[in-house]
Amino acid sequence: MPTINDVSRVLEQWFPLALAAEWDNVGLLIGDAEQGVERVMTCLTVTAATADEAIRERANLIVSHHPVLFRPTKTLSTASREGAMLLELIRAGVAIYSPHTAFDNAPGGINDFLASRLGLTAVRTLRSLTVDKNVKLAMFVPDGDLSKVSDAVFAAGAGHIGPYRECSFRLPGTGSFHGDESSNPTVGEKGRREEVSEWRLEVVCPQSKLDAVVRAFRAAHTYEEPAFDIYPLQADPTRHGSGRIGVLPQPTPLAEFAAGVRSQLQANSVQIVGDPSKVIRTVALACGAAGEFVHDAVRARADVFLTGELRFHDALAAEAKGIAVIVAGHYATERPAVEDLARRLAGAFPEAVTWASRDERDPVT
Repeated sequence: MPTINDVSRVLEQWFPLALAAEWDNVGLLIGDAEQGVERVMTCLTVTAATADEAIRERANLIVSHHPVLFRPTKTLSTASREGAMLLELIRAGVAIYSPHTAFDNAPGGINDFLASRLGLTAVRTLRSLTVDKNVKLAMFVPDGDLSKVSDAVFAAGAGHIGPYRECSFRLPGTGSFHGDESSNPTVGEKGRREEVSEWRLEVVCPQSKLDAVVRAFRAAHTYEEPAFDIYPLQADPTRHGSGRIGVLPQPTPLAEFAAGVRSQLQANSVQIVGDPSKVIRTVALACGAAGEFVHDAVRARADVFLTGELRFHDALAAEAKGIAVIVAGHYATERPAVEDLARRLAGAFPEAVTWASRDERDPVT
């Protein structure tokens, strides 16, 4: 049986928490990481309805896009509706994990899901993010140490690339060394040059975990002075960013595209800013309440900007700048990806029962 920690690890591989906004509250917010998981429910928001469903259906874990305990909390009691709800979940043994803006921003996350659902091509990020920098660690390892060293550096946090873990490159070669009189070589003798068969083992490692990974490498390696190189890496600007911008397969009038958005996202309704007959080709988007991204869309020379919510003055700014806007609703721009997340988790953990909340509804009708 997988544990909450196992599910959290997979979620963090898909949606690295380093991609979340600084103001956000993401990760495992309530629960015991070592608890077993037999039933998982995804939802957009933990509400009275979704909490009741999770308890009724005996869920061990809720993966909620929007975080609970979003603001600093001094008390957790039945004096507040949220407190009473959370205490009920805790008593029922239901843990809560929220990926929120990491889910929005990550490759394969909500904004990429939206871009794919709407048929956009040549998709790239709309606003770049500053993320934890990666380095490449190249280690020189004798054949007998290869498995032990690679297991150790993977366990310490190296080798993650997007949704994949334990990634490495291995190349056989020959290493040489000449130990002085103070040395104590593991193979060969001091005072003469030795040549031994070794592997060059390369892994990608977050800068923040480098010290731990190097310590793990040294501890697992049998050499007195194991050799390694560290190379700084440039972040991929196409993978790390908020919002997306892409191109429609063919130019489409705004009104026709808006109707397609409503259909694809099963939105109750959509609102538009701009001339319905305007022909659009380049589409910028950002899920949820992301009206401030309209200025990024203007800078990127998009024809239209799609989001879930838009303030009145942002609509006026868009109109003044000559960019069209489609407002499809917060729920509609995020809930479909939450449903898709349930399918992804079911594939990753087939032994668990996983579903998207069946009781959750859009409060705006």
